[in-house]
Amino acid sequence: MKLRTAGYFARQAWVSIRRNLWMSLAAVASVAITMFILGAFLLLVFNINFISTSLKSNVEAAVFLLPETPREETLAVQKQIEAMPGVVKVDLVPREEGFRQLSQQFGGESELLEATGGVNPLPDYLLVRVAEPETIHDFARKARALPQVEKVNYGQEIVDQLFAVARLMHWLGAGIVLLLGLGAICLIIITIRLTVYSRWREITIMKYVGATDWFIRWPFLLEGLLLGLVGSGIAALLIYWGYDLLYHELAATFVFIPLLNDQTLLLRSSLTLVAAGAIIGALGSLFSIRRFLKV
Repeated sequence: MKLRTAGYFARQAWVSIRRNLWMSLAAVASVAITMFILGAFLLLVFNINFISTSLKSNVEAAVFLLPETPREETLAVQKQIEAMPGVVKVDLVPREEGFRQLSQQFGGESELLEATGGVNPLPDYLLVRVAEPETIHDFARKARALPQVEKVNYGQEIVDQLFAVARLMHWLGAGIVLLLGLGAICLIIITIRLTVYSRWREITIMKYVGATDWFIRWPFLLEGLLLGLVGSGIAALLIYWGYDLLYHELAATFVFIPLLNDQTLLLRSSLTLVAAGAIIGALGSLFSIRRFLKV
């Protein structure tokens, strides 16, 4: 396409937008609202996955040794566990430290010693973290097989529920985002189609006087692209600035909930929304104009 021809098509698209200003504004508003809802829910899904990943990464197993196990054997067991596949960290908690932690929960060492007859009943134990939280069950089975190990505690029921909820939210979030995306595409195409339908006489006349299909298509394609670009650009700006403000408010209020604060991901998501809106707007124009070219 020659530069002069491209300039002509661009001017025609701009003139058409100004001539049909209210329909154009309606299309921009529709794109902005639709892409904003899609972008907001996409960030919600990102946060749910981030929270789920953060919680799963904190899953630890407590490996309790037999009370009579000497410290030398405890250290040997620690090395055995560190050598197991998938284990990334093993911390030894001596029985003295465990007793101190327990006494803090029950009002002091003197009261706890009195209740236990002056004897520390706790064994040494190891806090173990694995690379993949889903493998914690397999690790527990292997650790229980060691002769010095009395039991392995990792809150099996809670962990199973956590993994189940994480899987459910992942697939549910992906499904809803997909449905919202398809709904956004349909709504934007319908809106663009209405703007095209309002000028069907113009298209028909151009066809009758000998204009080629692509000569008619290009101004509408550029118009749809521009409307989609502006509408999705507004949505992306609202998402970018709004999430930044919302993050600081929520992070200060819900300090124990990990929230996603990745500026690169936020910028990339915003730019993806802009590109998607522009492409959908252009495709919407192309699909809408086809029936009027069959003259």
